[in-house]
Amino acid sequence: MDHAKIVVGVDGSAPSLDALRWAALEAQRRGVDLEVVLAYHWRVLGMRLAHNPELADQVRDFAASVVDAAVAEARTTAPHARVHGVAVEGEPVPVLLEAAAEAGMVVVGSRGAGGFASLLAGSVSVRLATQAPCPVTVVRGRTTADTGLVVVGVDGSPAADVAAGVAFEEASRRGCALVAVWAFYVPLPARTMGPPPIVCDPVEVAADIRSALVGQVAKWRDKYPDVPVEYAVIQGSAAAALTDQSRRAQLVVVGSRGHGRAAGLLLGSVGLQLIHHADCPVLVARTPTGAPVGTSDRATTPLDGGEG
Repeated sequence: MDHAKIVVGVDGSAPSLDALRWAALEAQRRGVDLEVVLAYHWRVLGMRLAHNPELADQVRDFAASVVDAAVAEARTTAPHARVHGVAVEGEPVPVLLEAAAEAGMVVVGSRGAGGFASLLAGSVSVRLATQAPCPVTVVRGRTTADTGLVVVGVDGSPAADVAAGVAFEEASRRGCALVAVWAFYVPLPARTMGPPPIVCDPVEVAADIRSALVGQVAKWRDKYPDVPVEYAVIQGSAAAALTDQSRRAQLVVVGSRGHGRAAGLLLGSVGLQLIHHADCPVLVARTPTGAPVGTSDRATTPLDGGEG
């Protein structure tokens, strides 16, 4: 059983309420606390309100009321979850990153209400997925889907190994099957003046990749023998393949970086595209801060033991 809390960012918008309900059910499933966090500030129409005590109190009371309503909604959605909430003055990313320091997961909506409601929007979800020290789930698409597969993107990288471990754990927890997806391109031969170039056979390439895919997830399949596994080797874009698979999934899991050109950007282009286009919640798996990626049990089981 996990021990670290789940943190969910709320702002009163419909997407943040979807995230709240998803997080409440996830906390109940794991048997962990759910911390509801609202980040708020004193700026309205560009003016500072701290010098007006009466108006400042009104803003503070309104923020508290949003949190109280969110806590009540979470308890209604997941009656057995342990839920508490807090309204914190500040911008959403720093506030949620501070809360994430002791969390097993941070959950946010795909976009927010804007203005006072602290902009839990695409830019915030991307920044959290890039910077948080624990896994981040962006709740989008079919937010209430509780049936279907868990999908994980695999590419042979250490980060994909972390994602595979998280995905198997999530599938086991949900009692569902898992599909491991590896997308690939067949390189085009370079034009030369000499002998005809050697052309790769897509069938042979796919067979080799399938072998690598089975090998990369083998240890996780051994650890979670209750999880039925499908393997999908798809020629084309990884983002497109995973987005397509998300239409039959309840959760898509990706690593925080992979082997693509954007690997050095931590989240990577595949994760970015899924956050914006997937048809179900997207979990960005991360290695615990300071741990070598893919070299230890803690690096490859980020949700096992509570540090994320």
